[in-house]
Order: sequence, then C-alpha cells, then structure tokens
Amino acid sequence: MRIANLNNRLVLLRDGGAVDVHTASAGRYGPDPQSAFADWPGFCAWALTADGPAHAYATTDLGAPVPWPTQIFAIGLNYVRHAKESGLPLPEQPMVFTKYQSALTGPTGRIALTGDTVDWEVELVAVIGTPARHVDVASAWDYVAGLTVGQDFSDRAVQQAGSPAQFSLGKSFPGFAPIGPELVTIEEFDDPDDLRVMTELNGTVVQDSRTSDLVFSVPELIAYLSGIVTLLPGDLIFTGTPEGVGLGRTPPSYLADGDTVVTTIERIGSMRHDMYMPETLLTSSALIGRGAS
Repeated sequence: MRIANLNNRLVLLRDGGAVDVHTASAGRYGPDPQSAFADWPGFCAWALTADGPAHAYATTDLGAPVPWPTQIFAIGLNYVRHAKESGLPLPEQPMVFTKYQSALTGPTGRIALTGDTVDWEVELVAVIGTPARHVDVASAWDYVAGLTVGQDFSDRAVQQAGSPAQFSLGKSFPGFAPIGPELVTIEEFDDPDDLRVMTELNGTVVQDSRTSDLVFSVPELIAYLSGIVTLLPGDLIFTGTPEGVGLGRTPPSYLADGDTVVTTIERIGSMRHDMYMPETLLTSSALIGRGAS
C-alpha cells in the first residue's frame, strides 16, 4: 500500500493515480493526511478492499505524507562507512537527536539556505503505526506503518557551535526535514532492511549506499527508543545518513544558491528540491567566517 498527502488530503496511490480516502471511505477516514494514524490497523484493513476512482495528479502537489508527527527522532553516525569518513568510532548505542516539526516540508519545492555550510544527508525514514513501548527487536517491524524518503539538511556551522555541540537547531531550519513522496507499507518491500539510498547534486551522485550498512537497523532503533519513550502513531525516525556528505569531503563542499538536490530510495521514490540563498544573505557579511569547523 502507498499513501500520500495530495493537496492536504489523504490519498491512496494506485494504478498511476490517486484515490481520495475521505470520499472512498464515505467519511470514515480523511481528509486530514494524518487521520489514518488514529486507527492504523483499521485503516489498513479498509484500504485492502477500498474502491474508488484513481485520478491523475501532479507530483508537485504532493506534500509531506506525515505532516504533523508528535515526535521526530534522528540518529547520528548510523552507517558504518559514514562513521569512518567522519573519523569517529562506531557508536555503542544509537546517537539520538531531534528535528523539529516546523522543519518538515514536502518532496518538491524550494528550500532557503541559511549560510554557506548547509549539507545534504539522505535518510530512510520509518513511520510508527501503533503505540510502541518496550518492543523487542524480533517484533519491531509490526509497529511500523511504512517507510518514506527523507533529507536531513544540516547547517554545519550552527550544528557544531558550542561545546558540547547541540545538533537539533542546526538541522531544523524551515524546510530542513523534507519527506516523501509517499509512505510505503512494509509488505511492498522484498527486504526492508536492504534498500539503496542516493543523493544527487546537480545531476552528480554524491551519496550511494544501502541500508544494510546501518549500524543499528530499524528494528534495533525501535527497540532502543521504545525502551526509553513511548513511540506514538505517526512518529518519524530519521535513521541516519551514509557516507558522501559534504562535510566528509576534502575540502568540505556545501550547498550553494541554485543547486538542485534529488533524494532517492529504491521502491519508495524520489524528492527534488531547489536550494536558494535569500537576497539578505547573498549581500550580507553574515556569511563571512561561517566555514566548516
């Protein structure tokens, strides 16, 4: 099953078109894109036999498939080769921070840069379907509604400021947490633990890896997090980024005005974002001295 947010309405994607959930369910579900999570098991059972016309749609009309999650978790240094390029040892337990809800945006559009040290980070995003507390690894996939594509855009200067550094604010500017283009349920994957993840910058592949390189798998992350907090339906887990980020290059390379970022995960789809530098920053001395630290 594939669900999406089309012009702020919940839809099922099938046969190359979109089925409006509120109309097809006679008002039982939708139109709020988040409404399916109020009764995820019931929604899934209904969707198996849901009937309704599939209408053509424009991908530019798709929004974040989960627009208002209660909690957003993000995991650092969670790919083996990314830890190596960062010159850091593999973590002994998940390194957790957050991205704030106001950073969420959809799978297409323009995103404002905040300086000259904004980096790219493709991430597989797991979406929780049912409340999870003290979940074991073996059953963790049962608590996942589905998977989507994410980018963890990061202003490295803000992220690394202070001692100790505080990651969350540097990763939560408006638009710095795009997700989409759709939410894909687990049965759609041959192996949800081994998916190709890619970032292309202006047509050049800069990240290309597989989720089988994760230090902590999606089930392991759910087991760890649910042992500390209660995971709620619609919560997002950004599972970490692989090697190939701008910070890890010699010299470091970051996003600039006019760049286009395409983020792809196999069997889910692609996002496309055009980056721009606001005029106030293009002409401001605020950019001076904001190089990588």
